[in-house]
Amino acid sequence: MFWKLPLLLGLLALGPHVRSWIFEEVGKRGKQFSLCVEFAVHHFNEHQPDENAYKLLWVRRSLHKKYSLIYLMDLNLGRTICKKHDEDIDNCPLQEGPEGKKVNCTFIVDSRPWFTQFTLLNSTCQQI
Repeated sequence: MFWKLPLLLGLLALGPHVRSWIFEEVGKRGKQFSLCVEFAVHHFNEHQPDENAYKLLWVRRSLHKKYSLIYLMDLNLGRTICKKHDEDIDNCPLQEGPEGKKVNCTFIVDSRPWFTQFTLLNSTCQQI
């Protein structure tokens, strides 16, 4: 009977960590999630070869990893007529015609709000 006690205590201690890979739905308008979205779009613009900027069209999915500050987001981005280093890209019109590209991206971002620090853990994008 007493040999079960250490096993039970071990399982109780590990419980939250065993399930720590699970992502939960999170509000799309939350402050920390919004900052992560802004970081992901900025990172996309800085690291893609196109000289035109892309802007957020909509958030398809917003998830938060349990027991952490890691966010998973599926975003739709559209190519604008503005250059990537222009100001106020959010209000820049989308490009029309054959140049009007759109992409679906999935980003995983780790945030450290007390340092205003963000780290892109993974990203994949596909043109639509």
